[in-house]
Amino acid sequence: MLTVGEQVQTKLNWLQHNLPDGLVVDAAWLEAKGYSSGLRSKYVSNGWLDAIVRGVYRRPSAPLVPTGKEALRWEAVVISLHTLLEKPFAVGGRTALEIQGFGHYLSVVGPREVHLYGAVTPPGWLHKLKLQSQFVVHKSQRLFLAHALDAQVRTKALPEGLTRQPWGKGEWPLIVSTPERAILELLHEVPSRETFHQASVLMEGLRNLSPRRLHRLLVDCRSVKVKRLFLWFAERHQHSWLKSLDRNGIYLGKGKRMLVRGGKLDAKYNITVPENLDAGV
Repeated sequence: MLTVGEQVQTKLNWLQHNLPDGLVVDAAWLEAKGYSSGLRSKYVSNGWLDAIVRGVYRRPSAPLVPTGKEALRWEAVVISLHTLLEKPFAVGGRTALEIQGFGHYLSVVGPREVHLYGAVTPPGWLHKLKLQSQFVVHKSQRLFLAHALDAQVRTKALPEGLTRQPWGKGEWPLIVSTPERAILELLHEVPSRETFHQASVLMEGLRNLSPRRLHRLLVDCRSVKVKRLFLWFAERHQHSWLKSLDRNGIYLGKGKRMLVRGGKLDAKYNITVPENLDAGV
């Protein structure tokens, strides 16, 4: 039989091997592993766990600066969600384009937004974390019914339009939308959260998209507005890949879509667009 000291050391060893440095877990995860509320409080008091916010923890790591703890990164939170907590989310939309080098010329006003896409409900503590960025969570099935993440992303192939990028010193897999999927996610937010001008600037830089991947995503896409707007922008910027895009099976719906008041109607795609995209609308 293990002594009390040996039991403490065994639990600490388990935590060290199963809670990677830099990642976070919540009270429910620790409780399921046998770490009671009292034990968690003891670990925090002894410096074996850091309490990020109420009910959220990480193992302490060597600080980057001698005066304080290493700041929590949003990437570590997202990786923790799908690696440890079985709540998979992909980084998509504007954020996915930014981290793949397509948004460096866009100005960001106010707190940076990190757009996450998933089919599950995020934990309530996600928006309470003290980060330099704020999470914006979207239901992926609103846009791609057949391509939602599930809790088995660690062992299964990713849905169409998603890829893994290594992040951090441990090269943890950050799930990110490819540019083909990310631009469709961004267009879904036009004009409520993203402007036509911003979308146009980003579309202009997407010169090397995959026509095959685009075809599969556009066939699966549930938003008529997004598909019409994507094709309209692609023709506006005369991208060479558009000639190779198979349009069979891409349903564009019927009737007009008014996307902006006081704009002009594009007769080909039946969408109302701004008179002047440079006006920042």
